[in-house]
Amino acid sequence: GGGHGVAAARRLRPGPAVTVSPVSRRCGLAAGRSYSGGGAYPSVSLTCPLPGVPKAVFAAAESRERFETRVTVLENGLRVASQNKFGQFCTVGILVNSGSRHEAKYLSGISHFLEKLAFSSTAQFGSKDEILLTLEKHGGICDCQASRDTIMYAVSADARGLDTVVNLLADVTLQPRLSDEEIEMTRMAIRFELEDLNMRPDPEPLLTEMIHAAAFRDNTVGLNRFCPVENTDKIDRDVLHSYLSSYYTPDRMVLAGVGIEHEHLVECARKYLLGVEPVWGTGRSRGVDRSVAQYTGGIVKVEKDMSDVSLGPTPIPELTHIMIGLESCSFLEDDFIPFAVLNMMMGGGGSFSAGGPGKGMFTRLYLNVLNRHHWMYNATSYHHSYEDTGLLCIHASADPKQVREMVEIITREFILMAGAVGEVELERAKTQLKSMLMMNLESRPVIFEDVGRQVLATNTRKLPHELCALISQVKPTDIKRVVTKMLHKKPAVAALGDLTDLPTYEHIQAALSSKDGRLPRLYRLFR
Repeated sequence: GGGHGVAAARRLRPGPAVTVSPVSRRCGLAAGRSYSGGGAYPSVSLTCPLPGVPKAVFAAAESRERFETRVTVLENGLRVASQNKFGQFCTVGILVNSGSRHEAKYLSGISHFLEKLAFSSTAQFGSKDEILLTLEKHGGICDCQASRDTIMYAVSADARGLDTVVNLLADVTLQPRLSDEEIEMTRMAIRFELEDLNMRPDPEPLLTEMIHAAAFRDNTVGLNRFCPVENTDKIDRDVLHSYLSSYYTPDRMVLAGVGIEHEHLVECARKYLLGVEPVWGTGRSRGVDRSVAQYTGGIVKVEKDMSDVSLGPTPIPELTHIMIGLESCSFLEDDFIPFAVLNMMMGGGGSFSAGGPGKGMFTRLYLNVLNRHHWMYNATSYHHSYEDTGLLCIHASADPKQVREMVEIITREFILMAGAVGEVELERAKTQLKSMLMMNLESRPVIFEDVGRQVLATNTRKLPHELCALISQVKPTDIKRVVTKMLHKKPAVAALGDLTDLPTYEHIQAALSSKDGRLPRLYRLFR
């Protein structure tokens, strides 16, 4: 290694002396080392400007404004909301305050029809294909989703095509052709979907419908979200126009966008959504249904043979499904956050965890239910929340012979919610809720929906860091308070499958009013 040593010594041999100016000395330009050619090797500090190099421009968060959701209300009442997000693509859409909860004066199923008819032919576009081709030029996709209280038309595309996208959205919502052929195709699609819904191995969508019908009997969010089979032939263009003239008005709409400049979105909204005459005309409105949800409680039972739900090499065993719910609160109330934490704390899932071993295994429904009772196939908590009410429910499934025991286990869990809340489990639930919120808000379509729904309901948007701060403030006493209030209400029960051993509604109600959540004992003469 002698040769290497000589070369190293030659490289480090000092060069001629260099005079250093005071500025250079201050900025760390010292002549401590030199190049092998003899020139000084400067030791440069990054805090001082480099001689002869243009002044650097650093990226900085200009102000909080870049993160805040901006809202502008147009002269016709339409709200335009946007959120800045860096990237080439944007998600833009129109949300309408209209859904199955508004169908009391109309035929049930209109929202289901409108969802299926979305992005079909309009005044400007001759067919669905023409719309898709237009979007394709901007790398775009479109989607429409209807829920109980909102219908959402959304497009994700290159941000440079914003003008085209807003024009298309305005046309789709206000100028649909609703041709006889399209309506007939929609009837067929809905009939197929209803058949499929009843044959699916996963009965969750069906149970959600049933629990809403039981909790809010014949009103608002308790009205059917899916079109009843008998109504498919009755819904035509006139029925749809009559409904649209009442609910598709600018003051009930929000144009929301993520990943675009607010001024540009407002400019497009003025161009395509201001002073536009909808295809159904104006002035035929029947008036808007502003009914407030009335919680009734009750039971909805569907006796059904579930033995052949999924035949095949490994058939799913015959199960009976139960959902028990109680009224919680609306998403506008302060108690919404404690209920969201409670729902997270209950957690649960299937006996087979699809997310890999250990996912959510520390939630109560895993620790107290699935881990202790091997015969339970599922125990999951759900929280549905609307602008005037909410519903916290637990879905459980097991063999039909063990229905009674399963119901008692669930009623016991409801009673235990009002008991002691461990510091560790509460912190875990809060952390889980915050991480889930932040993870979901990484995705642009989710931010879009969050912006749209919040602005539609409250005209403003609570930012994620504000929500996280509210979650952090939840204490065990808050959980106890909201549960105690919830347990004073009548339960809502949905039951599906072989219901031979299902306890009566009165017994379930008695269990939820007792201290330990146990069902009243049954005395039978003949076992």
